[in-house]
Amino acid sequence: MAAFPSRLIATLRQSAWLDRDRIVVWCAILAGLEAAFLLLVACWQHGAFGPVAATSGDFVSFYAAGKLVLAGTPWLAYDQAAHALAEQAIHGAGAPYQFFFYPPVYLPLCAVLATLPYYVAFALFQIGTLVPLLLMLHHLLRHNSHGWLVPVLAFPAVFWTIGLGQNAFLTTALFAAFTMLLERRPVIAGVPLGLLCYKPHFGVLVPFALAAAGLWRTFFVATATLIAAIGLSVALFGGEIWYAYGNAFLSAKQVFASGRIDYAGVVTVFGAERLMGFAVGPAYALQAVASLEMVMLVAMIWRRGLSLPLRAATLLAATLLAVPVALLYDQMLVLLAVVWLVREAQDTGFRAWEKLAFAIVYVLALVGWPLGNLWHLPIGPIAPSIVLLLCVRRLWRLSSPHGARVQATP
Repeated sequence: MAAFPSRLIATLRQSAWLDRDRIVVWCAILAGLEAAFLLLVACWQHGAFGPVAATSGDFVSFYAAGKLVLAGTPWLAYDQAAHALAEQAIHGAGAPYQFFFYPPVYLPLCAVLATLPYYVAFALFQIGTLVPLLLMLHHLLRHNSHGWLVPVLAFPAVFWTIGLGQNAFLTTALFAAFTMLLERRPVIAGVPLGLLCYKPHFGVLVPFALAAAGLWRTFFVATATLIAAIGLSVALFGGEIWYAYGNAFLSAKQVFASGRIDYAGVVTVFGAERLMGFAVGPAYALQAVASLEMVMLVAMIWRRGLSLPLRAATLLAATLLAVPVALLYDQMLVLLAVVWLVREAQDTGFRAWEKLAFAIVYVLALVGWPLGNLWHLPIGPIAPSIVLLLCVRRLWRLSSPHGARVQATP
């Protein structure tokens, strides 16, 4: 009887039962359930089961901003009243308002999308950002078969991105391009990094990583790309657009602090603290502590010249713990971090508990929002924390030739 716990621990430790065939089958079931749920919600929103109130998704925010640009009033994208009217013109009066806090560098893309019919623009945006990301993940995973697609597409953040109509595929594709090019083409790597300026807070750790690694050419090219993107926005919309954005940016802090954005969907330390009932001040203070810790950790790991997969995974996971605002779909960065760690494991072997940890990350990314809403459980930051711990564990044991390995590929 006493041997049972030992056998169970050994089974979980190595997770040999998490072989490629089982992973593909289980993830195919999960992906099927997610797709069925999305189809059901889409049918419900379009009145297939009876009359419904006006609904909307996040993509309408981008599309409405683009319509305001095409109307010759780009600054109104940052006027919530005008922007709300533009959204209602698309989805009808009474539709929930979707905020727009993106800098003017994002408006040209919104304007291009707004030249198309709404659902065509939605499909083009999702497919056009997902396909390049999948191509890069395929290159990272180095699999000849297409089985890798199933666990990637089943990752819950893919479901959240499509379901909410968000831009996480674009963000993750730019991060993937930046990290993949960093060693072979450090100058070109600065271009996708600079284009991440449409979500500037996600780049908070990158300067510390690049400085620690001495990658100054990448840093300067990224800065030049940022300046060029800002210059283009000024040339297209005038300098006043940045004044309008500045006012909207200042109001964004109040919106997120007020709870108008569901805290169960905010996957950061700040969101977790607010979900548990912490006041705004202490929640920001704890977030600041976490951010400082992430800066020091990323700088330490990037300074040591470790493998690119380990450095990239650390940066991606730490980013979600360093920023105060990241939502369900932004956990696509966790998926990219996991892919980089799998790439590392292909070269050095899987460590004990790693495959089980990856499976837990999938589960957490799926149940975090419903459990957060039901029981106020702060699950959001746990998934990136697990990935970060795996990175630190590999760093800790890097000098030991006796680290446990499991030579299997998921």
